[in-house]
Amino acid sequence: MKLNMPASSWKNPIHIMAFGFGAGASPKAPGTVGTLVAIPVYLVLCQLPLPLYLLAVVLFTGIGIYICDRCARDLQVHDHSGIVWDEIVGYLITMIAIPDNVITVFMGFALFRLFDIWKPWPIAYFDRQVKGGLGIMLDDVIAGLFAWVILFLSVYMMDWLY
Repeated sequence: MKLNMPASSWKNPIHIMAFGFGAGASPKAPGTVGTLVAIPVYLVLCQLPLPLYLLAVVLFTGIGIYICDRCARDLQVHDHSGIVWDEIVGYLITMIAIPDNVITVFMGFALFRLFDIWKPWPIAYFDRQVKGGLGIMLDDVIAGLFAWVILFLSVYMMDWLY
């Protein structure tokens, strides 16, 4: 079985982070595996007060722009499928101010993956037009926002997941 991560990347801490600590090395569905890695990260961060959770998301996003750009340049591939830090951040955005229970964690995962794979407008536009680390991150940030709106409305407006 061939891993989806160059051998040299295992020695580079920036590449390891960009590859979601190895999740992106999965030969099948690395984005989905990367999003799975985001779940325990969320379960730790959701214990923080909301302002600190938001600060963590902003920091993860800024770090992601840098590490995704650096990894993509090093590998000479604009958005290598194994770079999944953006999926981690996208899921964390999906889960902003969402209660942590089995249903919301699963729904957040499913909604984020739906928008990340489907890429409706404007996600697809930014995915194609914006290059570098910002481009790698931006489509997942927007997919996370789309998923968050639906999940947030489901939880708080419809009151059926609360």
